Amino acid sequence: MLRYLRVTNFAILSDVSLELSDGFNVLTGETGAGKSLIVDAVALLRGGRASADIPRKGSNEAVVEAIFEVPDDLADRVARQLEAAGLPAEPELLVRRVIQRGGRSRTYVNGALTTAARLADLGAVLVDLSGQHQHQGLVDPKRHREILDSFAGCGELIDTMAEAYDGLSETRAALDALSGDAESIEDRIDYLRFQLDELDAAAPQPGEDEDLERQRAQLQSVDQLQNGSRTAEALAYSGDDAAVDRLASAAAALDRLAGIDARLDEPRRLLQEARTLAQEAAASLRDYAEDLDADPARLAEVDDRLALLARLQRKHGGTLTDVIARRDELRADLDRLTHRDSELAELALAHKKAQANAQAVARRITRERKKAAGRLAKQAGQALAELGMQAAELQVVVQALQLGASGADRVEVLLAANPGEAAKPLSKVASGGELSRIMLALKLVLRRADAVATYVFDEVDAGIGGATAEVVGRQIRGVANTRQVLCVTHLAQIAAFADTHFTVTKTIEAGRTETAVTRLDAVATRNEISRMLGGAKVTAQARAHAEQMLAAARRHDHRA
Repeated sequence: MLRYLRVTNFAILSDVSLELSDGFNVLTGETGAGKSLIVDAVALLRGGRASADIPRKGSNEAVVEAIFEVPDDLADRVARQLEAAGLPAEPELLVRRVIQRGGRSRTYVNGALTTAARLADLGAVLVDLSGQHQHQGLVDPKRHREILDSFAGCGELIDTMAEAYDGLSETRAALDALSGDAESIEDRIDYLRFQLDELDAAAPQPGEDEDLERQRAQLQSVDQLQNGSRTAEALAYSGDDAAVDRLASAAAALDRLAGIDARLDEPRRLLQEARTLAQEAAASLRDYAEDLDADPARLAEVDDRLALLARLQRKHGGTLTDVIARRDELRADLDRLTHRDSELAELALAHKKAQANAQAVARRITRERKKAAGRLAKQAGQALAELGMQAAELQVVVQALQLGASGADRVEVLLAANPGEAAKPLSKVASGGELSRIMLALKLVLRRADAVATYVFDEVDAGIGGATAEVVGRQIRGVANTRQVLCVTHLAQIAAFADTHFTVTKTIEAGRTETAVTRLDAVATRNEISRMLGGAKVTAQARAHAEQMLAAARRHDHRA
């Protein structure tokens, strides 16, 4: 749920914030005060596209920040999305969009930088936004199948279908790789043999390049190594005033003194051990210097071998390990192609079984979808009738489609708004009022199946009034019983049902437009409802009517 929203330097919104509550939050105010700008800001939090002219005049950037509390029933899904996006998981979800002048934007989730596309995936779970001219959420035909599957409870079947289709795709790809005309297969075999012969002739070994690099470094530095080791040997043993002589003198100096103070025994012993170690080191250095031998021929061999390995690495992979792995892959491919007849028979059988399995799961899903489609259409039709569209007929059409990861159906919600009219896609319903009511009816029916934390309704009351407006208020109240709702409205009949009421006001200060959002108490709510009923001049009759509306809404909640 959207707990906190702050918008700064966003068009005429210099700095406004809202702390939303559970249930039904309503936003009212005069036309042009900035209500829909707040909805636009929320749209950015669900990954919406940032406009170049969003930042307030005189500001380089606009900022939209929000804190979301994820409901328990959506926690696992949100956690999986955060993990997949590499974003930190926290008890609360902090989302921040920074929109620079010119349209560039930065997106943060829980303090980590991410992309608007990642936020859009996450935002689809956090917020569903509906407006008079917006075809999002339930109006988007791409989501109709997902919604019907949720309504039908097909989640596990869809997972099974995805696994079955993956198995089918794997066997199909393996068959394609082995199939084809004989000439192309023979060409492939010849190519594999050529590549494999080259690698077998080279016979690269794991770690060989590193060992050769060490050899080359030694062969290139023989003189330096000999001189250095001989110098070290002389300093330790054979030279004038060598270390072994000095150590022997030091130990002898302690011989007599140790008889006086036993604490000098240990230092004397260590000096004697050091002399012995220096002698051993000197012997090793002499042997090392004698063994070193400049070998130009061997150096040339090492250089040639390293050049060959480098060429193979460029051709087959970034490292020698990749080259060796590529050799194994080529050998496996060649073996498979040379014995392809028997493998083709096995793959054909596996593919046939995978196809039968996938088709069987798809048929089960189709049956569930068709059964659920009728229930969905009926329940949504009843909601539409309550909203004043008794003649409207809603259809959920399930049509055959090529088998895929989600089954073999195309799902679309259609509407015949009036008797005798053909059913049309929701996106083509022309009337704003009809579209608003259709969206509301579907959301009411699907609120338990549609996985979203917060519904935002932006002026869904367009084209309605009177008794229908009161029904819309009750319906939104019904949605708010299970999900958080933020609704922008001009109708008192809808606002009266709200749990929390905010009003947006606009003033002119020092030649600049300033917008404020105020959370209303009970008295202020009654006054705002009165204003919405009575216009500029609030009469006693308007106040009485407002009180009646609020009391009726409370009675409705009590009965519900």
